Amino acid sequence: MNHPLRVNQTDAKLLLALAEHPRATAVALADRAGLSRNSVQSRLTALDRTGAVRSFERRISPAALGCPLTAFVTTRVVQRLLDEVAAALSAVPEVLQVYGLSGESDLLVHVVAADAEDLYRIAGRILGNPGVERTHTALVMRRLVGYRVTPLLQRVADARTGTRERHA
Repeated sequence: MNHPLRVNQTDAKLLLALAEHPRATAVALADRAGLSRNSVQSRLTALDRTGAVRSFERRISPAALGCPLTAFVTTRVVQRLLDEVAAALSAVPEVLQVYGLSGESDLLVHVVAADAEDLYRIAGRILGNPGVERTHTALVMRRLVGYRVTPLLQRVADARTGTRERHA
């Protein structure tokens, strides 16, 4: 996995301000984070370059693109064909993410679909890949906790030298 440069307390405060106001200017972010505009620009450039800040793409709702159903497909593959399976999965527009796993399954495939029939088609396309031995599809019925990093940012922003505070 690609590990970005570790975010420090000042970077975390800047990222919290950016998370709260994603369209804020560098001047506004500087004011909120208590930094100079040049410092904000420099830090944002470094955070972007190191991979600490991800793409805008995560903020786009698949439902707005006609795919309101979310499912996870666990997949067992022939190990020597893992790279080929991953490449084939990346060619499926409805595949949002693929994770390599330890344990019983080899891959966790995050997919979206227009409806149940579309999900069936997508699951069939995954299973139809040479190298895929077996799949199991679980439909997301309800999101209980959405994607978030703000609590982690807050922990880093609030950290005191040498200690970690826990937030309930």
